[in-house]
Amino acid sequence: MELTTQSTLNEIRISISGRVDTNTSGDLQTEIMKAFQKGRNVILDFEKVEYISSAGLRALLLGHKTAQSKGGSMNIIHVPGIVWEVFTITGFEKVLNISRE
Repeated sequence: MELTTQSTLNEIRISISGRVDTNTSGDLQTEIMKAFQKGRNVILDFEKVEYISSAGLRALLLGHKTAQSKGGSMNIIHVPGIVWEVFTITGFEKVLNISRE
């Protein structure tokens, strides 16, 4: 998995590529927490994510709860079909702010 972070005045965007699994989810979680230390609005660009495991979902849930506690937001964008299936099967599409575009 590779992470690229870009900051603007209003948001921090983390672009993710590869697999978000047991081996890599800790890195994603750390990057999300760092982003929330710098700002209140985080965007996760999933365009190049090939796979997400339950460990990855846990990192996203922690990010979502952090956003709520800070009065901010965490949005997930550009979700590919295979990852969207995981979100719908688990019900995460109803909990997280997710956009397929």
